[in-house]
Amino acid sequence: MFLNVKLAKVLIGIVALLFSSMLLASGTKSLDLVYNGIGYTALFIFAFAYALVMFEDVIRLRKSKPVMIAAGIIWAMIGFYYTQHGMSHQAEVAFRHNLLEYAELFFFLLVAMTYINTMEERQIFEALRSWMVNKGMTLKSIFWLTGILAFFISPIADNLTTALLMCAIVVKVGGKNKKFIVIACVNIVVSANAGGAFSPFGDITTLMVWQKGVLPFTTFFHLFIPSLVNYIVPSVIMSFYVSNETPEADENSESVVMKRGSKRIIFLFLITITFAVLGHSLLGMPPVLGMMTGLGLLQFFSFYLMETHANFVLRVKGEVKAAATNEEIEGLRALADGSPFNIFGKVAQAEWDTLLFFYGVVICVGGLGFIGYLALVSNAIYSDPAMITWANVAVGVLSAIVDNIPVMFAVLSMHPEMSDGQWLLVTLTAGVGGSLLSIGSAAGVALMGQAHGIYTFGSHIKWMPVIALGYVASILTHLWLNAGMF
Repeated sequence: MFLNVKLAKVLIGIVALLFSSMLLASGTKSLDLVYNGIGYTALFIFAFAYALVMFEDVIRLRKSKPVMIAAGIIWAMIGFYYTQHGMSHQAEVAFRHNLLEYAELFFFLLVAMTYINTMEERQIFEALRSWMVNKGMTLKSIFWLTGILAFFISPIADNLTTALLMCAIVVKVGGKNKKFIVIACVNIVVSANAGGAFSPFGDITTLMVWQKGVLPFTTFFHLFIPSLVNYIVPSVIMSFYVSNETPEADENSESVVMKRGSKRIIFLFLITITFAVLGHSLLGMPPVLGMMTGLGLLQFFSFYLMETHANFVLRVKGEVKAAATNEEIEGLRALADGSPFNIFGKVAQAEWDTLLFFYGVVICVGGLGFIGYLALVSNAIYSDPAMITWANVAVGVLSAIVDNIPVMFAVLSMHPEMSDGQWLLVTLTAGVGGSLLSIGSAAGVALMGQAHGIYTFGSHIKWMPVIALGYVASILTHLWLNAGMF
């Protein structure tokens, strides 16, 4: 009973920590709205909007709509109250701070989605799907392959981009098999989040901890084994529910040819990721700078394809005449087919519901933080050294409900006195705890948009017990393996 009371205090404190994070970080003088009707109303509006998000697949209301309206109402109430007290500038500064944080996330996501859509149009994923089918790979083999690739690519390319890439393959391979797509997407979210947790630039939360100077670069790699356990435990269990059947090959599976420029676009995508990583690690610039630079390179390449298309078609026609087999002829024609493309068309095809959903979440949470809920209580959660471990575990649980970015931002704003082992623990839990719910991580939210109507909040939550088992196993592994760091 005593332990339960302590845990309840920790959870209450964690919630308080989240809602007071922006206030503590900004240092801006603010009015006390904690016990004001505006504060209570803001809490209710946010809770109601998030409830609508959770039941998106039931009520068929896109997730961006309720949170965007909630964000507008919350900040309108804050702005009105501060204007009445002659402090409108303070509210404006706080809102702009939140908007800047969202802008970085928005452009990062926009570039990643644009590249994914471009590679989709160039038939890169269709060719990969065809290769998998023709190789006789079963659904279970594809389940493991995409999960393993997601785990090892996400530490380099970040978990969000990796999840989008793997999901595109799964959707192509799965076709009409919705059951496989759902379980494969759950596996990708878990593996991508787990892989990003042990790398300084594999997840936004690890980036924040590293950039803050809390832990050295190499220290994060102590989380490799715990992260691997977090991925393996639920994946092994879920694999028993994946059939060994081979995906049904369509009539054109033998002749799928990637369109002109596809390999160079893959190379540009890797260059873009490299720019983002090196720009942050070597120059100290936000990763979005490297991503936007990479988008510029893709724009130039799009221009090159358009300008050289006519000459390319003439050359292909000559090669078609000299072709020896029908297969060669079809392959050459596929190369020339639809080669020019408008890069802005690919930008327009980005998953805007996902991008706008992030806007609503970031702005809503920023508003609640600026209001300053339970700011005094929030400082108490790390005051008892005996409860620090439980507090860090609770951070991971909370990150599944809200988002790990503001949760970790809140912890860093307080900067409690903790050992390297505890900082690694909160980094691990904030990174992998988001896998418990589909809305708990950027990877999960992005996949809900990419596999809309198939991978949903409801379909993900069915697997929460096995994901939670992996979450607990990874924490125990870290406490045992890295005991000397506590």
